[in-house]
Amino acid sequence: MVDGPDDDIVDGYWDLDQLVADLSGARARWRQAQRHHAEYGAEGFPSRANLTRIMQSLCGALFPLRLGPSFVRLHNEDAFVAETLQTVLSRLYGQIRLELIYVLKDEPADAVDREAARIIGDFARDLPALRVLLDTDVDAAFLGDPAARSVDEVLICYPSMLAIIHHRLAHRLHQLGAPLVARIISEIAHGKTGIDIHPGATIGRAFFIDHGTGVVIGETAIVGDRVRLYQGVTLGARSFPSDEKGALEKALPRHPIIEDDVVIYAGATILGRIIVGSRSVIGGNVWLTDSVPADSHVRQAKAQYEVTSRVDVSAPHRVHAMAHGDDAGKTI
Repeated sequence: MVDGPDDDIVDGYWDLDQLVADLSGARARWRQAQRHHAEYGAEGFPSRANLTRIMQSLCGALFPLRLGPSFVRLHNEDAFVAETLQTVLSRLYGQIRLELIYVLKDEPADAVDREAARIIGDFARDLPALRVLLDTDVDAAFLGDPAARSVDEVLICYPSMLAIIHHRLAHRLHQLGAPLVARIISEIAHGKTGIDIHPGATIGRAFFIDHGTGVVIGETAIVGDRVRLYQGVTLGARSFPSDEKGALEKALPRHPIIEDDVVIYAGATILGRIIVGSRSVIGGNVWLTDSVPADSHVRQAKAQYEVTSRVDVSAPHRVHAMAHGDDAGKTI
């Protein structure tokens, strides 16, 4: 590359060697200060791009005819699943091992390998049970949404199913001892669907999120069986306790417990370690910070001067124009 006539002038605005040295020093000071947090990334790091591909393959292995490639048919789906799992589980093992290198930084390499092997082995053995659990989620969506014409439509089209599949797999990895890989997997689904479920959250059978955009479920939330949420629901924390040094205490139970058969409508915010009793209905836009017993119905108060019908407050010619889309109500 040939230098332009102004390159020497522009270069004079900064000292590149000093910049590089100062940035190196800043990184070194940060890493030293954060050593107790076991900072990742000095040599290797679980890859979001690789885990995105891994999750796509795992989805295909779990639902070959619907989420697998177009060449999969009944006669070759077992062969496809076998080939896919052989490859994808090996790649997932590699990502887990990268995480464990730092978690077990004082342990010999063979200890890291054994722990990674334990996690991937247990995870692989759990895949059939996870598929059965996911089938209950698909059924819940089909039965709970009158717009769903088939379970295939639910699986292929509903963003909530993509989020729930990722959560079920991420939650198991979180339980087994790979929380960083699990968190990356949950964020992959979050980025694709707008549904933010922490992999630590415990969610029961037949879970359905209708529409889903803006749903947030925190780390220590517990959700029972046959629970239905709508878009914009938050199961969050109300406060964040600190230790004597002012640092936030981690992993304390701080999110709601939602018991079986609860329905939570759009925009509801439920905060703190409270209990929403079985079969309760939480209305749209409710702000709830206290426990409610089973069979509760919690709704927002209606506005004092609610307009119930535009017909009551509109001139007849305007009503006709709105109803028929013609020019009858226009004023010239």
